[in-house]
This record gives sequence, structure tokens and C-alpha cells, in this order.
Amino acid sequence: MPVTATDMNTKDLVGFAYNPNVPKASEVVERLLDALKLRNTSWVASTEELGVTEETLVRTRVLITAGGDGTILRAARVVAPYDVPILGINLGRVGFMTELSMDEAESSLSGYLDDTPRIERRMMLQASVVTAGSREPRVVVHALNDVVLTRGRVARLLDIDTRIDGVLLTTYRADGLIAATATGSTGYALSAGGTILHPEAREMLIQPVAAHMSFQTGIVVSEKSIIELKVDGGHTAVLSADGFTDTIVNPDDIVQVRKSPYTAKFLRREPPEAFYGSLAQRLGVSGRQVPPPPGQ
Repeated sequence: MPVTATDMNTKDLVGFAYNPNVPKASEVVERLLDALKLRNTSWVASTEELGVTEETLVRTRVLITAGGDGTILRAARVVAPYDVPILGINLGRVGFMTELSMDEAESSLSGYLDDTPRIERRMMLQASVVTAGSREPRVVVHALNDVVLTRGRVARLLDIDTRIDGVLLTTYRADGLIAATATGSTGYALSAGGTILHPEAREMLIQPVAAHMSFQTGIVVSEKSIIELKVDGGHTAVLSADGFTDTIVNPDDIVQVRKSPYTAKFLRREPPEAFYGSLAQRLGVSGRQVPPPPGQ
């Protein structure tokens, strides 16, 4: 029988997950453990091997990640079922999901642990691969960013029948199709021409990749909807979740995408509207500087 937070009666551990491929990530964690005196009340794991036990995750009150958005994507799928919020330290480039820079971490981190920061809740996706005639899915994966159905290594376009709540939207003829959360709207979906959603929005975004002579527009779908994808023409395809999990999708398979029962949580200092102020900066584009009104 699973151990619950009520059984343990306390969440007394701080978790650290670091990207072993990022220079100095493990050193940052070691420095924080000493600076914050957390050696006896924490656990540390590489994102390459996040084999943390259920009993440990139930006792974890926050997970601190050292890396970039990829580090958070790997960690979120492990801790989301245990309701553990994430605090990201950015050692990468863009860092849309991270909260602190490496320089801020040592001086600011204790404030997040000792005070009561805002908890930002982000919707996740659940993708199931169901074979025709079967009642149970043969594969179920969860994603914070997106699930992507692509042609794999074969140089051909896919014809992807796309249904929303049982109604045929269109057959996309494209290199692939992205189903993204609001979080994922600033990732692969954005590079494919998709729109940007506020990270706490509860909708799903469908975005084709390099659509050819077909419906090319992305569409925003309700969180209550079920998206069904099927590849026409007897071809196989590849389904990936957050870019990590690859599953072969056969011609008689249907991919069902819906809102996940899990929610990714993040610790934040700034209010939700701060997202808009940092958007242009994180995308590397400069906004027009508006002069102040006369007399100010």
C-alpha cells in the first residue's frame, strides 16, 4: 500500500536534482547544501537516474533543480504525482520555467524555503496509445511541455487525422503534429509557428509542423477535450513526450491526448502577470522603449 503524506505526518526533506551534462551543476548543489545547512535533511539525484523511492518523494516538500528547462521537464514527471513543487535554478540558456539565476541562488533560496511563496500550477498532458480493438492503452505517458507525433527518420510527410471530442477537425499533411500545454507553447510549438499562452492557462494547443498543402493553422482546445490522432496511409510514426520518451505508433493505433491528472507546481516570488514582462527578454527580443509621460 502506498505511503501517503498523512501517514508520514510531515514533509521534512528538500530534494535536489541536477543535470550532469551541465558544467558545475553538481558543484552548485554541493555549495547550496553547505550554505543552507541541508546535508541531513535533503536528497540529491542526477536527472539521468532519478530513481528516488516513493517514501522519499512523499516526504519531500520542495525539489530544487540545477540546470535548465530540460532538467525541470525530466524532474516534473517524477515529482508531480507526489504534489512536490519545483524551484528551478537556471544554468542553461532561456530558462522559461526556472526561477533563480546561479548568482541569486545562494542568497535567495532560503527565503523560498522559509517563507510562503506563491505556488504556480501548470497543467500537464496525458497521452495514451490505443490499438484498434483494445480497451486498454498499451502506452501511457505524461508531459509538461508537449507530446509530438512525427515521421521519425523516414523522409516523408504524414497524413494525420485529427479529431477533437470525436469530431474530425482536419487531416494534417505535415512533418508532424504537436499537442502542447501552455508551458509548451513557448517551446517546439512556438518554433513551429504556434501562439503563446500564459503558463497557467488550462488549454491545449494543437500545432502542425511544416504543414504542406493543407490546413496550417494551430488551434487552442479546451482542457476538457480529448484529442485523437491517427496516421493514415498505413505508415508508422513516432510519439515523444517532452522530447524524452519515444514510442512507435503503428497504423492501427490511435493516440489520445487529454489533460493529465497530475499538475506541475512551481515556487514563485512574482505575481502571474510578471510573465509578460519577462517574455521578450527570455525570447531574446527587445521591446520598444516607451518614454514616460511628460512631467515624470
